[in-house]
Amino acid sequence: MSGGDVRSGPHATLHARHQAVLPDWLAVYYQRPIEITHGEGRHVWDAEGNRYLDFFGGILTTMTAHALPEVTKAISEQAGRILHTSTLYLDRPMVDLAERVAALSGIPDARVFFTTSGTEANDTALLLATAYRRSNQILAMRNSYHGRSFSAVGITGNRGWSPTSLSPLQTLYVHGGVRTRGPFAGLSDGEFIKACVADLEDVLGQGYGNVAALIAEPIQGVGGFTSPPDGLFAAFREVLDRHGILWITDEVQTGWGRTGDHFWGWQAHDGSGPPDILTFAKGIGNGMSIGGVVARAEVMNCLGANSISTFGGSPITMAAGLANLNHLVEHDLQGNARRVGGLLIERLRAACAGLDGVREVRGRGLMIGIELVDPGTGDPSPEGASAVLEAAREGGLLIGKGGGHNSSVLRIAPPLSLTVAEAEEGAEILEAALRTALETTRSGRSAS
Repeated sequence: MSGGDVRSGPHATLHARHQAVLPDWLAVYYQRPIEITHGEGRHVWDAEGNRYLDFFGGILTTMTAHALPEVTKAISEQAGRILHTSTLYLDRPMVDLAERVAALSGIPDARVFFTTSGTEANDTALLLATAYRRSNQILAMRNSYHGRSFSAVGITGNRGWSPTSLSPLQTLYVHGGVRTRGPFAGLSDGEFIKACVADLEDVLGQGYGNVAALIAEPIQGVGGFTSPPDGLFAAFREVLDRHGILWITDEVQTGWGRTGDHFWGWQAHDGSGPPDILTFAKGIGNGMSIGGVVARAEVMNCLGANSISTFGGSPITMAAGLANLNHLVEHDLQGNARRVGGLLIERLRAACAGLDGVREVRGRGLMIGIELVDPGTGDPSPEGASAVLEAAREGGLLIGKGGGHNSSVLRIAPPLSLTVAEAEEGAEILEAALRTALETTRSGRSAS
């Protein structure tokens, strides 16, 4: 399928208007950007009428399906009653959803605070941890990403998403987020965990007084869907507990069953118990702006000043989130992510086995990354990733990219209701895109 020529016409006009009034750093995908006008199930359509299989879901946000009837109905019915009140008033949908999230979180005596985004959720978690521990020192993972607020940027271990070195926090970075690169890549899983724990102990020796918390993504999202061996954060937790340091798990991308094996990413590391603080966003709203923080009551209630949220916990977003969560659980979409995701990753590994520009196919459930390299040097290949992104769109498939500051990883994260037939269709399109794009990239290097 061709995406059509949008160098002129409505797309070009809209893109020119976008460039005229929005920041230069607000990037859009594709040399010829597309305007997505509507969606249904696992598919979306652009303004030219082209249909695409969506393997990125608005950056892992359309978790169940586009235009899910239950969510659409909940939004419509709530909008017909009242759109907004704020947390200054009792809010039944907010309490209903908070009860569900608290029960599912695995955190004892849990309290829930709703925000409008994952960035704001992580910002709140940092506020809680630093207030509770009376310390501005934070442990974070190398290659991490936690949002675009001033505090979240200050703990992001990825220069491609960290535009300033200024920060209200002192951040100490530890190893462990990337299994197959770095100084510990050649070790066995057990040796890797042991080395990372030793690194954590060494880093703690650099801190001054109390460290507030470790914040970590169980699977790094923007970093290219990288992850440590199961059990790393349980081993970290033993060290953290000795020092009274809190563990914040950033579940903005890994939550709600996307990894298939677990409902939360932290559950692959639960040998030392649940986290102190859990942050979530993206998928729970299925496109509505919902984020939030779960913490045990002692930590959540530690703030000594007034606080409210104007838009967090809005009746309309809470109604949508509750309907979406009910659909997810009732239809066992976590199980579907495990089954269909397992088939998809094996299909992609088979497709990439003979391609010398593919370094690794990795992932869990419906959270899959394909890392691309220059075949001659083994260096990351952002050019290859961009070329595959373009070729996949031309073939009718939308995917994402990431992978640290080099952006050389293709990110695949469809809605959790993906069917086996759609997984096979997407894999076929992606295989063709990889072969076409990598050959074109190779030819371009040879010519130069």
